[in-house]
Amino acid sequence: MGTVPKTAPVEHADTEVVADLAIDRPWVTIVWNDPVNLMSYVAFVFRTYFGYTEEKATTLMMAVHQEGRAVVSSGGREEMERHVQAMHDYGLWATVQKDEA
Repeated sequence: MGTVPKTAPVEHADTEVVADLAIDRPWVTIVWNDPVNLMSYVAFVFRTYFGYTEEKATTLMMAVHQEGRAVVSSGGREEMERHVQAMHDYGLWATVQKDEA
């Protein structure tokens, strides 16, 4: 009978760990300011679509208005792409990207 081969130890380089962390970072949906939609409408969309409270929807809407953009959700890429499409359906300008944090 043959000998049982030994299993080589698995080594993890620091670069592999960093790459794994980058893959695990969530994606975000960003809503951008535009000159078309009323602030009240943007808050309405956030309440209606995401189910946010009046306070959270207003806070996010003010960030869009004052800072030019706001991250309105985070999670997996496919889910964020669905959120972006929904924002487009409501007439808002939105994009998806990897979380910068």
